[in-house]
Amino acid sequence: MKRNDLVKWLDTYLALSEYQDISLNGLQLEGVETVNKIAFAVDSSFSTFEQAAQSGADMLIVHHGLFWGSPLPITGMHRKRVAYLLETGINLYAAHIPLDAHREVGNNWGLARLLAMTELEDFGSWKGKPIGVKGSFPNGMSLRELANTIETTLSQISGGKTTEPLMVHSGGDLEVHSLGIISGGASWDVVTAANEGLDAFLTGEPKHETFYEAFERGINALYAGHYMTETVGVNLLAEKIGAEFGLATEFIHLPTGL
Repeated sequence: MKRNDLVKWLDTYLALSEYQDISLNGLQLEGVETVNKIAFAVDSSFSTFEQAAQSGADMLIVHHGLFWGSPLPITGMHRKRVAYLLETGINLYAAHIPLDAHREVGNNWGLARLLAMTELEDFGSWKGKPIGVKGSFPNGMSLRELANTIETTLSQISGGKTTEPLMVHSGGDLEVHSLGIISGGASWDVVTAANEGLDAFLTGEPKHETFYEAFERGINALYAGHYMTETVGVNLLAEKIGAEFGLATEFIHLPTGL
């Protein structure tokens, strides 16, 4: 498939133009013109680039790209990463906030469906745009069962590979019927979840300053890892592209433990 055709499809499907994101979403580095195989990963590390090249990928699609709103001199490690991509001809495409918020393949809505949640609605916002999701478990489940289900689901989406330990702050009832989800680093939205009367809130990483919010507001907070909660979108997007265009795909799993 021609790179430019694929990029155009991705830009439209992920609705990049709707998000005022500093992450330079889209094609960040241009490589070969024809794409036969795409690698997917969470982060733009040199190790990721090496594994993408070893896999024979012509394009790498990541959640966290190389650019975060500031001009960077092409020196040091940044130069090494850019040079490697140029040498190998790998196209680098990034989708940050758009891949968090997408209702079909996004980190949040995608995980909610994998958890078999029902009555899904928008939850939380980013610069005025919906980003997360909330929903229900019709029959309810214990907090421990929910934690185990999340761990199992994230392991499966990553190909049955090891997950990061899930942290639970049990500030509410131990029977859970409703959950809000925002992947990555959204610990302050535990307050939003409590204000909306949810039983539990799931995000990636905790912050010390939000530790007491769950306990004092009577809500359960679950932290499944910034990395692990953001493996969902790239894997679902890989499935979508594989089905849509018949391209070969591969997920590169490099957990950070965070």
